Amino acid sequence: MSITLDTSITYTLAEEVAHRMLTAARTAPKARGKDTLVTAVADNETRLVIAEHMRTMANESRAAAFFLRDADNLEASHSLILLGTKIDPMRLEPCGLCGFANCEEKLLHPGHPCAFNTGDLGIAIGSAVSVAMDSRVDNRVMFSIGMAVLELGLLGEDVKIIYGIPLSIAGKNAFFDRKPKK
Repeated sequence: MSITLDTSITYTLAEEVAHRMLTAARTAPKARGKDTLVTAVADNETRLVIAEHMRTMANESRAAAFFLRDADNLEASHSLILLGTKIDPMRLEPCGLCGFANCEEKLLHPGHPCAFNTGDLGIAIGSAVSVAMDSRVDNRVMFSIGMAVLELGLLGEDVKIIYGIPLSIAGKNAFFDRKPKK
């Protein structure tokens, strides 16, 4: 006779949910059907590298102190998905939602986001976290992780906006009742 303790399957289940989350993000609606989304599941080694980089950012005053708290949350998690977007205007005229008169003017400012790219990213994030919720896997959308991933260049230089979503399967939600780092 044999049994499998739930602690030995936690990472496998978290990875399975992570991949289903990426599927939901990929299939989420996109403006004009144009896909600027970049998705990834970080392996455990990369997850820990990102957490350490977040601590470095906070300790060197390149980021807010709460990056330390978020790094602890990331380190305690069981999986991490990354969702980002490239900046590629949709060329819907007239628009101006980005603050420029049109896409031609916006193209003169390549680092400035297109409202549709960021909107699509938000819809993809919502789709992804709904999968985690349906699976009863604790998660939290964190821009702090995305900032570290951006600095590390893990999704490529053409990806300009990134969010990380760590996943946790535990008796206590690691992302709730978080204590602020001072």
